[in-house]
Amino acid sequence: MKMRNRSILCIISLLMLFPLSSLAQVGEHRSDLAIGVNGGYMLSNVGFVPKVNQTFHGGYTGGLSFRYVCEKYFNSICSIYAELNYAQMGWKEDILDREDQPVINEETQQAESFSRTLNYVQLPIFARLGWGREQKGVQFFFQAGPQLGYYLSDKVTKNFELDKRNSWKRANDEVHQDTMAVENKLDYGIAAGIGMEYSFPKLGHFMLEARYYYGLGNIYKDTKRDYFGKSNNSSIIVKLTYLFDLKKTKQ
Repeated sequence: MKMRNRSILCIISLLMLFPLSSLAQVGEHRSDLAIGVNGGYMLSNVGFVPKVNQTFHGGYTGGLSFRYVCEKYFNSICSIYAELNYAQMGWKEDILDREDQPVINEETQQAESFSRTLNYVQLPIFARLGWGREQKGVQFFFQAGPQLGYYLSDKVTKNFELDKRNSWKRANDEVHQDTMAVENKLDYGIAAGIGMEYSFPKLGHFMLEARYYYGLGNIYKDTKRDYFGKSNNSSIIVKLTYLFDLKKTKQ
């Protein structure tokens, strides 16, 4: 049985290596390295279970960008793209009564509002495919891959005292998330984006991208003894990126 299992593993390995060897033979080799900066705006929320009514939380993101182009395979330009970013994620509560009207605080006579900004350092690493011009002109691209994040700090913005909230009029009276500290500092998930790049031979590369991130981890512990069974980050991001070439193999 052991010999048979080893034979099956060898066959599977060869089948996996065959497309890679074909790719190396057909594709045109590249070794282009570019670095730059990126910045954008993100709309985020947290998927709470039990449910917390929310609208999108707005925040900024920006940092450093790195790209290594390794091959052109037929019309596809293959590369690895990564970023090191600072990001403002979080959630904004939609505080409504049972008639879908804003809850008015009796002390301030204002509609109650609460949002919490979670500040992260994020590291997305993408496999990227591009179609179009390499050196001058337009290129469209799709990229996807894992993303890691590390929680730094948070900030609460509200217009009422937590112990004087108008909780008896709320349609959703879930309030534990307002005071609980972030328990899991490491955030991880998957991200994917589509965009357009315009390249200038001497100036560099300018990219516009729309991206979606879905967290696979939770900001709070999720055992049977904990309050939230689910509390994952997610976000929609629109960003601009500028890259300049450090190394180019195709002139």
